[in-house]
Amino acid sequence: MSSRKQKRVWRYVEEGSLLKLKSYLRKHRDLHVNFSQGKRGAPLHGACSLRDDAMLRLLLKHRASVLQKDRKGDTALHIAANKVLKHGKTAYDDLVVPLIKRCPEAMNAPNICGVTPEDLLSNIRHNVRETEEDMSPPPETDPEREWQKKLLGEWMDSFCTTFEVYEADDFLPDCEDFGAWADRIRKEYFDKRHAEAQRRAAQFSGCKCRKTNHDSEQRQQSHKEQLKKLQKEHEEYLARAARKEEEIQQSKKLQYDEKCAATFHGGSSAGSTKLSYSDIPWPALRGTVQEMVDVMLHGVDRNDIPAFRKVLLKQQVLWHPDKFAQRCEARLEKRDKQRIMDTVTALSQELNRLVQSLRM
Repeated sequence: MSSRKQKRVWRYVEEGSLLKLKSYLRKHRDLHVNFSQGKRGAPLHGACSLRDDAMLRLLLKHRASVLQKDRKGDTALHIAANKVLKHGKTAYDDLVVPLIKRCPEAMNAPNICGVTPEDLLSNIRHNVRETEEDMSPPPETDPEREWQKKLLGEWMDSFCTTFEVYEADDFLPDCEDFGAWADRIRKEYFDKRHAEAQRRAAQFSGCKCRKTNHDSEQRQQSHKEQLKKLQKEHEEYLARAARKEEEIQQSKKLQYDEKCAATFHGGSSAGSTKLSYSDIPWPALRGTVQEMVDVMLHGVDRNDIPAFRKVLLKQQVLWHPDKFAQRCEARLEKRDKQRIMDTVTALSQELNRLVQSLRM
C-alpha cells in the first residue's frame, strides 16, 4: 500500500507539476522514488508514458531505478522505446538517451514476453534517422515558444526557491539556528533605526526653525541611551538563545544514548526487531557526519585529552563497521543495508581521524 508521500509524488508526476515535485523532494530528502503503484508502475514509468523529459531527468537525479519493472515486466526504457515508435527522434532524444546514459544494461532487460528495449529500438532506428531529416516540428515545439516556456520555468523555479512556495500542507519552515536568527533581527532593526535617524536628520537640516543646543544634546543623549538599551536586550537574547541551543544539544545527546542502549543492548526482544535506516540510533538522523559526531561528543571537554580520548574510543567500538555488523547485520532491512553500512563506515572514519589527531 502506497504512503501519503508516495501518492503525492505520483500526483505531481501525472499533473506534470515539475516545480512542485522538485520542491517536495527537496523537503523530503529521505523519500525514495523507487516505489510501484499497481498497473502504473513506478513514477519513472509515468514520466515516460507522459513524455515528460524534465520530470524524467528530475527523477533520475533523485536515484530513480531504470531497471525497476511494472506488472508486465516492462522497465521505463521499454515504455520510452514504445514512445519512439509513435513520436520518432524527439522521444528518442528526450526519453531514451537519458535512460541509457544512466543505466546502459537496461537495454538488455527482458519483459515477461522476453522482449528487450534493444529489440524494440533495433527495429526503428532507421525510422528515427528518417524522422530527424523529414519530420517537421509540431506547433508546440516552435523554438520561440520553447524558449519562453523554459524561461518561465526557470523564473518559477527561482521564485519557489526564494519564497518557499509550497502547498499549504507541504510547508515546513527551514530551521534557522538561534545565532543567525538573532544576528539577522538585530541587523534589520538597526538598519531600520539608522534609516529613520537619517530621515529625521534630513528633515532637521531642511527645517528653518532654530533648535537650541540643549534640545540637540537631549536628543543625542536619548538616542545613545536607546542604543545602549537595545544592545543590552540583544546581548540578553543571545545568552538565552545560547542556553536554549545548549538544552537542545543536551536533549539530542540524551536521546542518542537512550536509543543506543535500546537498540544495541535491549535484550532478546530488541534483537529480533528488523532495523530500517531510520531505526538506527543515529546521533542526527538527517544530519551530516560532522553533525553526528558533534552530538556524540557533546559535553566532553576536548582540552581534557584523557577524558576526550576515552569517549572517542567508546564511540569507535560502538560504530566500528565490523563490530556493528556482528551486532546488527542480521537485523538490517535489505533495502537499507548498504546505505546503513556506508553511514557507519563514514562515522568510523571520522572518529578514527579524531583519534589520530590526538596522537600527533
